[in-house]
Amino acid sequence: MSETGRGPASEASSDRLIEVFDLVGPLYRRAQRKVEQDAPIEGLSVGVRAVLNLLREHGPMTVPQMGRAQALSRQFVQRMINDAAARRLVEFVPNPAHKRSSLIRLTGEGRAAITAVIDRERAVLRQVGGDLTEAEVTACIRVLSRLLRHLDDVDVDAGTDGRRATNLDIGPALP
Repeated sequence: MSETGRGPASEASSDRLIEVFDLVGPLYRRAQRKVEQDAPIEGLSVGVRAVLNLLREHGPMTVPQMGRAQALSRQFVQRMINDAAARRLVEFVPNPAHKRSSLIRLTGEGRAAITAVIDRERAVLRQVGGDLTEAEVTACIRVLSRLLRHLDDVDVDAGTDGRRATNLDIGPALP
């Protein structure tokens, strides 16, 4: 983005965007570890947590829909769904729009597990983000959302085996 907010980024602002990405990666990985450390009761991996939260927010979805929504490979999402199904956190239901692609929906156990994790994350974030203003958080969300939209054309299934996606593309570990 240029100084005026329009057109291509200048070299200086491109360098600043590199700083953003240099911060977002470690921030995400630390938050990911915090979630895994703080969720022993539910025992949810960050990947399972991500798909459960997606279903909590959007209702029943197919595996390909979840993959697109989170910029993850379908194979990775399928593994997370299989893990969640084995724990009875999700169930497969018929999809009226596509006979071969079931809808995945939360079970009561899944809704309880993701709600407990989200509640605990909110409590942690109230402490961590204590000196951030609402305006700062809003600006951060606006900027990161805009950057994400500019990368919408990236094909997450090309050139990734799913493991790389778990480290880079799950999205925010904390709401």
